[in-house]
Amino acid sequence: MDELAIEILEDGTIKTTSGKVGAQNHQNAEAFLAAIARMTGGKTQRAPRGDAPAHAHRHGAAEHSH
Repeated sequence: MDELAIEILEDGTIKTTSGKVGAQNHQNAEAFLAAIARMTGGKTQRAPRGDAPAHAHRHGAAEHSH
């Protein structure tokens, strides 16, 4: 199951934690997070989870790894 956990911290920071997101929903999850960033007008920061396995994938023509 694809899942995003969203928390609003005491300082107002919006924290999102994701588990495994399948290929069919990955782009939707990225678009959702980008929309949240645009709507809140805030700076975003990504940090890898210590328990997440490394992987590589493509977004259109761009390839990147985590």
